[in-house]
Amino acid sequence: MSELTREQAQALIEEVLEVYPEKAKKDRAKHLMVNDKSIEQSKKCITSNRKSVPGVMTQRGCAYAGSKGVVWGPIKDIIDISHGPVGCGAYSRGGRRNYYSGTSGVDSFCDINFTSDFQEKDIVFGGDKKLAVLIDELEALFPLSRGISVQSECPVGLIGDDIEAVAKKKSAEIGKVVIPVRCEGFRGVSQSLGHHIANDAVRDFIISNRDDVAFEGTPYDVAILGDYNIGGDAWSSRILLEEMGLRVVAQWSGDGTLAEMENTPKVKLNLLHCYRSMNYIARHMEEKYAIPWLEYNFFGPTKIAESLRDIASHFDETIQAGAERVIAKYTPAMNAIIAKFKPRLQGKKVMLYVGGLRPRHTIGAYEDLGMEVIGAGYEFAHNDDYDRTMKEMKDATLIYDDVTGYEFEEFVRVLKPDLIGSGIKEKYAFHKMGVPFRQLHSWDYSGPYHGFDGFAVFARDMDMTVNNPCWGMLKAPWLKDEAEGEQKAA
Repeated sequence: MSELTREQAQALIEEVLEVYPEKAKKDRAKHLMVNDKSIEQSKKCITSNRKSVPGVMTQRGCAYAGSKGVVWGPIKDIIDISHGPVGCGAYSRGGRRNYYSGTSGVDSFCDINFTSDFQEKDIVFGGDKKLAVLIDELEALFPLSRGISVQSECPVGLIGDDIEAVAKKKSAEIGKVVIPVRCEGFRGVSQSLGHHIANDAVRDFIISNRDDVAFEGTPYDVAILGDYNIGGDAWSSRILLEEMGLRVVAQWSGDGTLAEMENTPKVKLNLLHCYRSMNYIARHMEEKYAIPWLEYNFFGPTKIAESLRDIASHFDETIQAGAERVIAKYTPAMNAIIAKFKPRLQGKKVMLYVGGLRPRHTIGAYEDLGMEVIGAGYEFAHNDDYDRTMKEMKDATLIYDDVTGYEFEEFVRVLKPDLIGSGIKEKYAFHKMGVPFRQLHSWDYSGPYHGFDGFAVFARDMDMTVNNPCWGMLKAPWLKDEAEGEQKAA
């Protein structure tokens, strides 16, 4: 479909909403909007971070997923206990491809599932004693771990287990930090509260541990926050920062360590990639340690260059010259990639629905390839995320919050995008519809996508997806049935 006018886009939203009962219709209307770049604050036109409508297909996760799956899980040298039934731990292990360096079971534990495996008797009699025994077993089996976090699942909060008391007692016994994280899945409306809870646990148990320890710093020390090293993203980003002359003291959570987290308050600037998941701890360090923080975007050469210059502006001429040197070094390679793939992708329409930062951060990378993002939305954003997104989107494009499966499919049916970037829950429905799709939570088993190195992979993957001839051979089963019915009627 050609580009919509503002009136047509609003009419599409109203048409999609007609299927709902009046109460649900009124609620969902608050979460759908036509972008207007002249508006400064999104709260005037879209509602976010609210409870999903019961009965509709939401794509959200829970607070446990936000804490264990996002913030704590990728920290490689501590053990994360999923305290509760085995299912949550099993389904949160290794799904996001958070790459790390190290030896599994020796100094790295990201790919191992540790769970207290609640049974019926634990619900009845409590799981505190079982948790204490588990911590002792883990200390005997993995003595090189640097600490333990206890990630509480829903039943723990319901029965009132005192994980704080167990953690405090066991920390004194084993001589390592044991962190209780009250991230029961039912808390909050999505995984977003889990991020906040996890950040608070980092603040309370980790971040001030080395306040009185001497640190040999430099004027160019920085930390990378909110990069989970999916497919090696943090590594490709770190290359650029170090090439321009900065010293990366810490990166977390992806390939992060407890020591790096403890050293973070010594840096001169915190570099924040995933704003939604880590802005809380960045703000805390700004308030307590007077460390400024900066949100940056390393998707696509245009945004990378902007971010490198923005980062460099916080330092002296040496780093500023280093930023220009890095940009100049990679520009010929980026131009070659664009020259190769842009003719194949020029004018292709994209719709995005992901969590975290991707619905706005990847827009520039698509535009570098001549593609246009015509719709974007988040699973668990707050209004400050949409404030940023509206500035990146063109006027009269669709913005949708916590979009339902029905709404998303209807928008796609009408707008007919050439590519969808979303999550695993949406992937196979759109595959069946014959719509090109990339899984943008974990890069569809590819990556990295961050940095100049990552853009080469990103461009290849988008071309490989959009221009794959298989899509023309697919037709949604429900459309086949309609076609067959029309033929019989004729």
